[in-house]
Amino acid sequence: MTRIRKDIRNVFNQDPSARSRIEVILTYPGLHAIWMHRVAHRLWKLNLKLLGRSISQFSRFLTGIEIHPGATIGRRFFIDHGMGVVIGETAIIGDDVTIFQGVTLGGTGKETGKRHPTLGNGVLVSAGARVLGNITVGDASKIGASSVVLKDVPANATVVGIPGRVVIQDGMKVEAPLDHRLPDPVSECQERIEIEIDELKREIERIKGGLRNDTTLQQHDRKKGTI
Repeated sequence: MTRIRKDIRNVFNQDPSARSRIEVILTYPGLHAIWMHRVAHRLWKLNLKLLGRSISQFSRFLTGIEIHPGATIGRRFFIDHGMGVVIGETAIIGDDVTIFQGVTLGGTGKETGKRHPTLGNGVLVSAGARVLGNITVGDASKIGASSVVLKDVPANATVVGIPGRVVIQDGMKVEAPLDHRLPDPVSECQERIEIEIDELKREIERIKGGLRNDTTLQQHDRKKGTI
């Protein structure tokens, strides 16, 4: 019960819109997902994996938050809003971590064993961010909204972009390369179309040249036949 009280107190510390204990207990899906994960994780550790997995899927159905029962989560973990959150089996989350809706702590599909991220203490992961692979995000770091993080992040850093890059570390701005640009699939598609059009034009000119040569030869042959 002491830990449940701390969970509720943590919601009040993290969310200024929380008004009463009964409201927090009844209407905060992130809190429900964390409580059900603790049960599922304990069953997973007891090798009751199917039962643990079943509870995690039931939690997903109720809350929209998917936490694999194998994931290790520290104290005072807070999920704000929570819809679409996915936390993989080998993810490790430290104390006082906050994540928002749409966050994925996932794998890259190329690894075995430890294949999900490790978040240090006090990490904040903003809405829609993807932290992928067996990487470590250092203590007190922040991941910007919709970022895709594929490499280790040092402590006390702020990461933004696709792929994620450090823009602030230890309170100091980190200079980024001037040519760092986000991918533009529309522009890339347009460039490919223009290249293909140029190739078609060259092919048409080559065919026209061949036809002109054939016509010239035919005219020459006709002239020779009349002499």
